[in-house]
Amino acid sequence: MLAGLGVVAFSLTFPATAWGLESFGPWSLVALRSVLAALIAGGVLLAARVPLPDRRHWAGLAVVGGGVVVGFPLLTTLALQTSTTSHAAVVVGLLPLTTAVLGSLRTGERPSRTFWTAALAGAAVVIVFTVRQSGGALASGDLYLFGALLVCAAGYTEGGRLARSMPGWHVIGWALVLCLPLAVAGGLVALPLEPVHLNAHGVLGLVWVAAGSTFLGLYVWYRGMAAIGVARASQLQLAQPLLTLVWSYLLLGEEMSAAAPVAAVAVLVCIAATQRAGRGAARESRRIRS
Repeated sequence: MLAGLGVVAFSLTFPATAWGLESFGPWSLVALRSVLAALIAGGVLLAARVPLPDRRHWAGLAVVGGGVVVGFPLLTTLALQTSTTSHAAVVVGLLPLTTAVLGSLRTGERPSRTFWTAALAGAAVVIVFTVRQSGGALASGDLYLFGALLVCAAGYTEGGRLARSMPGWHVIGWALVLCLPLAVAGGLVALPLEPVHLNAHGVLGLVWVAAGSTFLGLYVWYRGMAAIGVARASQLQLAQPLLTLVWSYLLLGEEMSAAAPVAAVAVLVCIAATQRAGRGAARESRRIRS
């Protein structure tokens, strides 16, 4: 349930970013997003009197920060200058499979053959649907999207690993605080160079990507990953592109294909298969250890 709530929060990221770009330039938006999220995280950590993490965790926190706090937001924001949010959902369609592969290599998880079959099927459904939705042509921002895919999968994997030894909100909280100096420096450089035209959409978009996607979403996401494993949690994100398309239709007025309900049912079947396979693997692992 926690990982699923994270997916819902993430599904609003692209539409909220598109709103944010109405008021801010891409570099300014990413810098302000990171600064606001870091201030929220720092305030919560300070109020809870959370001690500094062990030195052995700092490298992992740097990977989380570089991947999900800086890398993914920056690359996707640059991509959304030329791509629609529905087209950008292609990267999210590939993210669950990429995260599962990296998670298996990094954490030693060994999902079953059934899991991998369902994961590949789900990725194929999402890719075919989202590419068809965007007209079947590659956009100029696709290099940014593919780069975002890799750095985000690395951040998710490392964050899921760290969340096994420290609370999930500590993981994202300290990763955000670690990136605060870089975000402040980026904002000081970008804001004078990029025009700012404040409106309601822009402010709401900025607030959501900072508080909703970056802090709250990652908080519940890492807690969920710690509980059920990186690979299994990652497959819940198969639903994210379809949710993003719904939000894009409702909030941005982008068109939605009539094939969306069919794709949604197919994705839900694949998600159910990966979760069932994951539960079976977890029970077998516990049986062997006992």
